Amino acid sequence: MCSLNFYNKRGSFERFFDNRSSIIIQFENGDITKKQFLEYNYDLVMKMNLKPFLRIDSYEMGMYNYQYYNVLAKYFNMLAKEVKNTRKHQKYYNYYLNKGNNYYHEKDKAALNLLKYLEFKGVEAYYINVNSKLLNGKLYEIVLLDYKEAIFHSKAIWLLDILKKEGVFVEEKKISLIDEYINETY
Repeated sequence: MCSLNFYNKRGSFERFFDNRSSIIIQFENGDITKKQFLEYNYDLVMKMNLKPFLRIDSYEMGMYNYQYYNVLAKYFNMLAKEVKNTRKHQKYYNYYLNKGNNYYHEKDKAALNLLKYLEFKGVEAYYINVNSKLLNGKLYEIVLLDYKEAIFHSKAIWLLDILKKEGVFVEEKKISLIDEYINETY
């Protein structure tokens, strides 16, 4: 029974990462907008019906946790922005915003758990150039150099302090590896 669970989990990861890569390619090719990208990722996570793992013992588990929380954070942030801009259902603005912020915090914790699992090896982090005045000097990128499509973003000061302590943060501002995505509004 245990080995069957492992293979089911393995198949779920493969489907998740294959679908995620497909959505990334669609966005990079200009076939979908950033808003659609966020919606498709949200739909993917919901269809997976796979909750985040309490303990991770593989890269895939850690990456799934990060993506799960990242997708939900961005989706609820997008909903908050839509509600705020239309002025309809204003009471939902705070609800969506708080939900999004909570998921962002969980995303940062998931990133840290994965980095700890990887023992901070093959990791590089740095501030990135952004068009947003609100994020300028706050948003940084974390790259897992040994993995495809493993690029994280955060503005959490507590996580930044850990990255610096671990010696993986470079005091240099760079262009994001996914600059187009980062600087496109939705």
